[in-house]
Amino acid sequence: MGTFDTIYVAALLVMDPTVLLTALLAGMFGMFVGAMPGLTATMATALLVPITFFMDPIPALAAIVTASGMAIFAGDIPGALLRIPGTPASAAYVEDSHRLAQQGKLNLALGVSLVVSCIGGMFGIAVLFLAAPTLAEFALKFTSYEYFWLAALGLSCAIFIASSAPLKAGIALLIGLTLATVGLDPTTGVPRFTFGSTDLLAGVEFIPAMIGLFALAEILRGVIRLNAAEPVQVVPPSPGSLFKGVGAVVRKHPKNILRSSMLGTLIGALPGAGADIAAWMAYAVSKRFSKTPQAYGKGHVEGLVDASSANNAAVGGSWIPALVFGIPGDSVTAIVIGVLYMKGLNPGPTVFLQNPQLIYAVFLIFILSTLLMLPLGWAAVRAARQVLRVPRRILLPMVLSFCLVGAFAMTNSPFGIIVMLAMGVFGWLMEENGFPVAPVILGLVLGPMFERMFMTSMIKSGGDLTAFFDRPIAAVLGICVLLLWGYALLSALVRASRTRQTA
Repeated sequence: MGTFDTIYVAALLVMDPTVLLTALLAGMFGMFVGAMPGLTATMATALLVPITFFMDPIPALAAIVTASGMAIFAGDIPGALLRIPGTPASAAYVEDSHRLAQQGKLNLALGVSLVVSCIGGMFGIAVLFLAAPTLAEFALKFTSYEYFWLAALGLSCAIFIASSAPLKAGIALLIGLTLATVGLDPTTGVPRFTFGSTDLLAGVEFIPAMIGLFALAEILRGVIRLNAAEPVQVVPPSPGSLFKGVGAVVRKHPKNILRSSMLGTLIGALPGAGADIAAWMAYAVSKRFSKTPQAYGKGHVEGLVDASSANNAAVGGSWIPALVFGIPGDSVTAIVIGVLYMKGLNPGPTVFLQNPQLIYAVFLIFILSTLLMLPLGWAAVRAARQVLRVPRRILLPMVLSFCLVGAFAMTNSPFGIIVMLAMGVFGWLMEENGFPVAPVILGLVLGPMFERMFMTSMIKSGGDLTAFFDRPIAAVLGICVLLLWGYALLSALVRASRTRQTA
């Protein structure tokens, strides 16, 4: 069957009324979950998994793709209104969106976020459509050496690009990597740092930790502000159309959108990175190359443009390693891989040969979900204005209840709540002292893969470190990582030298 015939068959599968209705309902559900602080895109996906047990593969994938994409955007809504990001991907630019809302520019903040999210999403889809089949040819050549360098590259990017304070970001990343060692050793199966707790044998659960670090930390800050002397600023109403002035912003920053869409797709394709890391990195890169970096964090729309386009482009990018290599690009695709296995479909290079219509159906579902984002996003913003205008003394306990439900649901035990509470207090303390929390999450996600691939490679090579550079692809990736480290160290030395000269 030729490519066009495969696309035609995939289009027939996607245009089925059942699939379209499933996508619409899942999109509405994703908007609701994303707009509720403390509930993430991963949570929206996880809640749909039991329902997908009774679906065919195409409707099941349509539900997951649409819900996760909608939730990523919907997280911007409580971020703008309450300064509480609905999803971790929204945390990078929540300060700017909330400041814009306080200035009476709520429509501009959310309108720009919605439109740019669609543009970034379409870019990610285009790259996925064009690159995934090509990358499949190289997928079988990847071994533990290549995966090790991919994980190292993802970890390195978080330190050297995502933060203006590499040392504090490095410490945060080491904390995340340390937490990732809790549980069973991947090579020997020996329990580590469990202190006799059976709950810790599975390690520190990612989702409760993420909810705690982001949502609970924001709740703690909100509670402190309630008792502070200064009054809490209320977001004023923003009359007019949601899309008023958005076109001018898009025309003013096309380079930002293109750059961040490319960066978001690249970061999304790195195993374990995902939309939240892409948003942080795009925001940092935007600030570094901006003509007005001092305006960031004070209600600057440029950072909003970059981060919004990057996090939605990462959604498509994260499916590249999931479909091509069979490894998760983020927590959502980790759930997707489980669903595919449940349906008897093994993700990886062979799926392009055995079920090509499934791959192209995923591509078309992505396009459909991005087109649905505009009307559903518009409706969600209008509804959220009413729902989220609840007084903070009432709203913060409601948000906390969502966090508790989310943490419990991911582990089905009170231990998830304990992890969330502990990480929430820890995340609040970190941010109060200037330490970013995103690298902690990255360490938790990439740490197990980083360790497993390193140990596997060392066992295969008999402890010979030069084996990490013996294969061409591994050598290229390794050189890229080492060059990135060298650049970061050189930049740090130059900054230190200039500081001494000016002192």
